[in-house]
Amino acid sequence: MKNFLKKILIIIGAITLLEIIVAIGVGVYFFLIYKEEVPDKTFIELDFEKGFTEYVPDDPTARMISGKVVTIRDVVEALERASGDDQIKGVIARIGSVPMGFARIQEIRDAILNFRQKGKTAIAYTDTFGEFGPGNRAYYLATAFEEICLQPSGDIGLTGLILETRFMKGTLDKLGVIPRMDHRHEYKNAMNIFTEKEYTAPHKEAVCKVMESLFGQIVKEIARTRELSEEDVRSLADHGLFLGQEAVNAKLADKLAYQDEVYEDVKKNTGRNTHFLSLSDYLNLAGRVHTEGETIALIYGVGGVQRGESDYNPLYGDVAMGAKTVTDAFQAATEDDAVRAIVFRVSSPGGSYVASDSIWRETVRAKAAGKPVIVSMGDVAGSGGYFVAMNADKIVAHPATITGSIGVLAGKMVTSGFWDKLGISWDDVSTSSNAAIWTGTHDYTSEEWNLLEGALDRIYADFTSKVAQGRGLPIEYVSEIAKGRIWTGEDAKELGLVDELGGFPLAIRLAKEAAEIPEDAEICLKVFPKKKPLLEVLLEKGPFGAEEKASASAAIRVLHELQPMIQAVRELAIKDESKVLSMPKIEIR
Repeated sequence: MKNFLKKILIIIGAITLLEIIVAIGVGVYFFLIYKEEVPDKTFIELDFEKGFTEYVPDDPTARMISGKVVTIRDVVEALERASGDDQIKGVIARIGSVPMGFARIQEIRDAILNFRQKGKTAIAYTDTFGEFGPGNRAYYLATAFEEICLQPSGDIGLTGLILETRFMKGTLDKLGVIPRMDHRHEYKNAMNIFTEKEYTAPHKEAVCKVMESLFGQIVKEIARTRELSEEDVRSLADHGLFLGQEAVNAKLADKLAYQDEVYEDVKKNTGRNTHFLSLSDYLNLAGRVHTEGETIALIYGVGGVQRGESDYNPLYGDVAMGAKTVTDAFQAATEDDAVRAIVFRVSSPGGSYVASDSIWRETVRAKAAGKPVIVSMGDVAGSGGYFVAMNADKIVAHPATITGSIGVLAGKMVTSGFWDKLGISWDDVSTSSNAAIWTGTHDYTSEEWNLLEGALDRIYADFTSKVAQGRGLPIEYVSEIAKGRIWTGEDAKELGLVDELGGFPLAIRLAKEAAEIPEDAEICLKVFPKKKPLLEVLLEKGPFGAEEKASASAAIRVLHELQPMIQAVRELAIKDESKVLSMPKIEIR
């Protein structure tokens, strides 16, 4: 292990030296070759086929597998930078399938529309919006662009929304598994997929309200941007499928064209020397916004809430919001004298009650320390995702954000019938009366069930009272709008559960207001917790002994001490350090 560690440290040292050499070489190359950082007559290329993620945690697996993942914040900040860049003439986007929630789509739509307001061109093209499948999300996003080009063989599947729920009670009955669960209250419907065979009346009421709200938002925006009436859009959705020229005739698309024809038209209109630059490469060349000025902390709370550290599943790309990671981030931001306010980006369906409460506590402490907290909600911020947000000075949600779900559920699956079918028997011994309360081989006794019910009552009372306190609402009113019910951000604003509708830019503006930073002042958006060097992260998570960790820690301290010199070399070579880390790919098509 020691020899292996020595080799690792030698490699790290070599990489550090190489980094300095590359910084100088690549920096000089850029200085000599790119006198203008972004070429004139440039279009930024966007590709929505893979979607854009909300956040990737500081995890070694995430870093190695995901690489430089483009996030929602990257898109918003690149478009904000480009909107004031004279070298950028427009954006051109490939939109086919869009694997993102409606709130993330709305964040990007707003950024595109703001970009267009600065006199920039925005063109969307696709081979199809659906192809024998729903194309609602992709088409909704495309309508933010001034021109929509559809491949002649393509179609637009504007078919309206349908929400489907899979119920598994029949399967559990066949297996001999009994779900023994309870909730607070009737709208807390996550357990229904195990206990019911169809929607209960409250369950159906809640999902229908959400569906109608989402569809109303889509209809309104399509009508506005395509210059149609809302009645026309609803009628078109009833028609459902538009093939090629039918889509153009219905004013859903502007023209039929293949990808090469779309690019050819851009060059005809802008000039044969038009450049095309990916969003990542544009950020590398132009640099980010919000890098200088008064400091505002940005903390991410993404994924299911759990105790411990934030986590990443490389197989599915799922992120978990770890209470320790997030509370450490809040504490660091609160203790940082330079931080004037905190923007807390939440996208979470909930999870652990105690973990959510730990994070909630840090929002209370941050505010008490004079650091305003502004929550910006993503696709979903419900249950524990709302719990961590409810004490913020201001809560900003997208109209399509799924939020609320102020409630709790718990229980277990009783599997004794299943084991009987397999001919497997269980026996046990225990020391105490309620030792079997959590095992699936026993049903609850009456005493155990009373304990579970008492826990649900306590959690629900705590949740609703903290909502009332944080939102400044009467507890009686909170009790009426809670009951585990989900709402869209649009409806939640009317109910007082959120304050404003919007995305990152609005949350930043509200943070500046709360911190009494002048509206026109520059700000530095600083992410907490600060990312650690990869070796340090691997060391923390790897199977190293105390001696190996001590040796590696000493080496890491040396590397940290070298960072100012490396940074100084970078800044001498080129203004923005991100520009020496990757070569931009500039194409003339």
